[in-house]
Amino acid sequence: MDSRHLRALVAVVEHGGISAAAQALGYAQSSVSAQLRRLEADVGVEVLVRAGTGAVLTEAGARLLPYAREALELEDRMRRAARGDRTRLRVGAQESLAHVWMPEVLAALEYGAGGPATGAGTVLTVAARGSLERAFAAGELDVVLQYDNGVRALGPHAVVAHDRTVLLAAPGHPLAGRGPVTPEQLLRYDFLVAERGCTSRMLVDRFGRDLLAGAQQTLLQGSLAALLRLIGHGHGVTLLPELAVTRELREGELVELPLTEPIRPVSIVARWRARLGSAEAALRTLLDVARRADPLPEVTAAVPAASDGPDGTTAHRHPDSAAVFQRRGGDGAVSQRPK
Repeated sequence: MDSRHLRALVAVVEHGGISAAAQALGYAQSSVSAQLRRLEADVGVEVLVRAGTGAVLTEAGARLLPYAREALELEDRMRRAARGDRTRLRVGAQESLAHVWMPEVLAALEYGAGGPATGAGTVLTVAARGSLERAFAAGELDVVLQYDNGVRALGPHAVVAHDRTVLLAAPGHPLAGRGPVTPEQLLRYDFLVAERGCTSRMLVDRFGRDLLAGAQQTLLQGSLAALLRLIGHGHGVTLLPELAVTRELREGELVELPLTEPIRPVSIVARWRARLGSAEAALRTLLDVARRADPLPEVTAAVPAASDGPDGTTAHRHPDSAAVFQRRGGDGAVSQRPK
């Protein structure tokens, strides 16, 4: 099957029509249409329905699309391997993780924390949970890192780290500096959550349901940055992973409200695609570095070490994962210490 035909299909889907796809690929529109016809002849079914406003995938086309993307990615990897280029690993992460932790993990990977000859060219995509799930399902990402939302993950996956869940408010909030806060006290104040599917919404649903039963909640349709600014200006309280607010807590823009009802730590889960070929070594290194950068290694040490390996089999947590990395005093940075 000609990869040009598969590329034409993917381009039409990504750009919304044959004309836009032709412009993006640098072909005449008639050439893209001919490539699509040849693709349909190869697979023996219609993959697109042409309409005046664009082109829509048929059911067969929708089934074919992820395989087309996977085949094009494999072709790219083969070319890179033949040229001796660095392996590329496409990584997706929630905004809450990308705020502090993920850049540290990738920087450690880039500077050789995984050992000699383990470097890879990483492409980081930051998005909300729903967008990451769609991109992963479409074959556009090799591995995604997200906070556990209680839904059983399918395919190869593993818990790589843990994070504290913290209740936050502005320094001038009436509850700040008054000692442990009771659930009854929280009922008097507005509770802000980000758009559905984002980390704060998930944490409320999973970890704060009993704690915040009956609280007034406001759904904020916006980004994590917008949520933090509103909280910083005194507009209610919110529940977030500590990694998402490291800088704000350090600079005093937000304060943590201690709770009489402790909230469990939240797991950071990695999911990856099977059969990554030359990228599997880079994936294993990424997972190992992420485990060593665990913000709460004491939690990791208390849970079973077995997890799914990059090939879907059982792997074990690196025995030094809790010892190689440590948190610097209060600044949230991760530093490597000698073994």
